[in-house]
Amino acid sequence: MTAETNTLTSEERAAAAETKPAARILQNYIGGSWVSAKAAGLVDVTNPANGEVLARAPLSGRAEVEAAVAAASAAWPEWRARSVGERTEFIYAMREGFRQRVDELAASITRESGKVLSDARAEVTRAIEVLEVACASPMTMQGRILEGVARGINTETIRQSVGVCAAITPFNFPAMVPMWFLPFAIVCGNTFVLKPSEQVPLTSEIICHILEDIGLPRGVVNLVHGAHDAVNAILDSPEIRAVSFVGSVTTAKYIYRRAAENGKRVQALGGAKNYMIVMPDAVLDKTVSNILGSAFGNAGQRCMAGSVLVTVGSAQSKIMGRLKEEAEKLIAGDGTDPKVSLGPVISSAACDRIHEAIETGVREGAELLVDGRRPARVPAGGYFVGPTILNNVKPEMRAAREEIFGPVLSVMHVDTLDEAIDLVNRDPRGNGTSIFTENGAAVREYSRRVEVGMVGVNIGVAASPAYFPFSGWKDSFFGDLHVHGWDAVEFFTRKKTVTSRYFSAGETGKYFVEQGDKK
Repeated sequence: MTAETNTLTSEERAAAAETKPAARILQNYIGGSWVSAKAAGLVDVTNPANGEVLARAPLSGRAEVEAAVAAASAAWPEWRARSVGERTEFIYAMREGFRQRVDELAASITRESGKVLSDARAEVTRAIEVLEVACASPMTMQGRILEGVARGINTETIRQSVGVCAAITPFNFPAMVPMWFLPFAIVCGNTFVLKPSEQVPLTSEIICHILEDIGLPRGVVNLVHGAHDAVNAILDSPEIRAVSFVGSVTTAKYIYRRAAENGKRVQALGGAKNYMIVMPDAVLDKTVSNILGSAFGNAGQRCMAGSVLVTVGSAQSKIMGRLKEEAEKLIAGDGTDPKVSLGPVISSAACDRIHEAIETGVREGAELLVDGRRPARVPAGGYFVGPTILNNVKPEMRAAREEIFGPVLSVMHVDTLDEAIDLVNRDPRGNGTSIFTENGAAVREYSRRVEVGMVGVNIGVAASPAYFPFSGWKDSFFGDLHVHGWDAVEFFTRKKTVTSRYFSAGETGKYFVEQGDKK
């Protein structure tokens, strides 16, 4: 998996391990206190750039989840009774806490997920953007009123909190994705349980320290570490009213079904196979730069990564040489090194899986245009895959059908835009897509006909800013209301309609006339 070999003998490695302090065991954050889990199982949290064990996360189970839910349930009545302005003040304070700890958060992201430091800082910036959008809740939570639905009768719709909400978040964005849910949930008057990925729990720990620093009331936000057992406990807990999830298609389907069967509202974001369409008139340098950033940023480990490139007509001859040349310049390595373009993938298992997908692509007839299986000069002990391009991929190949979730770009060639649209629409997922062209008619045709929730025009990663919904389609999303934007307020509130009439007022306003005469 790496270009360098660890030359220490097994005895020397064991002796070195004995001299190191034991990795600390993480605690859950429940009811405003750090609490040791009773779970017997532990999982190592490792730095994927070198294999170093950073900490050990407990595999919490039903008891720990229910303790967090009980704390959240106890905190809910007082929290929801606070004014929306007061709750919003805490979101402002969270934003300031994130701004003050940008470097600490970014370093944590890089250390536990492998992301290059510049990308980690950008992730924290996006998290802050989401917090800023949540600060608008005094406007976005407003209801509606209609005077005079009948004589002397008014009807109004108001928004109220849902109750205890929970989020199950992935490894690839340990700061940003929790912020897709947490600030909107609590500013709307709900309380919250966060179950981060057991592979990247340390950044969530920092987030809870920020919540402590700003004085967020105990129990409003709770943190539970764990894996499958904790997830199932969240899905089954009768007190949890809403569940948010980001992960693979298979797991998203499972989350959606089990949570819905238990009467919860659900937003479950699944995986993707995002297509980038290059037309013959695309601006070459800008297009290549965007494609490389989309395909290989965060080592391809994001649901908005452009993993399939489709050239239309003569675009193939114009772009492929430059794409190969520039991809080979990208450097894999430790994300703390400023010269590095992409860091490691999350684990040894992920590394093996991506290698196997590349090799399958070659066996099925794809051309290995750029081979990243053994990147040069990477740290020993890390999980590295360099930029990889599979050319002349066919729709029936695994590289075209499956989400590899690594730095692998599959390239396909078609003659017309109609063929490109057909390729995209045949895919069962529909998260994001991009088209590169200066032709407005092509943009209009593509964006109108393509069955994908987010469309970029000359933009490699078509993720929406936080004030718009993150609106994946088809198997990329299960639920009715998407994350952030105005959908977030819809998801984290229940609408109540009140129809009122006051008999003392009289049907013609006689009461008010009489009161005026008495004065």
